[in-house]
Amino acid sequence: MSVAFAEVGVRTFPLGQSNPRVTEYHEYTNIRGYDDKAAWCSSFVNWSLAQVGIVGTNSALARSWLEWGEALSEPIPGCIVVLSRENPTGWKGHVGFFLGLNQEYIHLLGGNQLDQVREHSYTRDSVLGYRWPSKSVL
Repeated sequence: MSVAFAEVGVRTFPLGQSNPRVTEYHEYTNIRGYDDKAAWCSSFVNWSLAQVGIVGTNSALARSWLEWGEALSEPIPGCIVVLSRENPTGWKGHVGFFLGLNQEYIHLLGGNQLDQVREHSYTRDSVLGYRWPSKSVL
């Protein structure tokens, strides 16, 4: 989590420019070389884990994390949270690191949250799963 927190404030650049740090996040996924206009939440999680020697999904799709590591029935600090976006059965999603929750919202640290690395809250009904590294990804 310290690696991810150190990135707080990294953001997309205006149209016509690209933040090289976000491009670096993509280097850990199947969209290497893309600019900061491509969705980058999963790229950020992959990059963050790689910095501490944990193998991620190597995919830019948020929902790829539903098949990674071990499923948790309840969240624990720092676990990976996968959310639906628009359609719970569709392919779109969001992924970030768990910080906390209340009755209505789950609080995450993640990339591409309002176009930057930051903390942000999402409705709890959008949660698809909680994941934790298994020994096979360490």
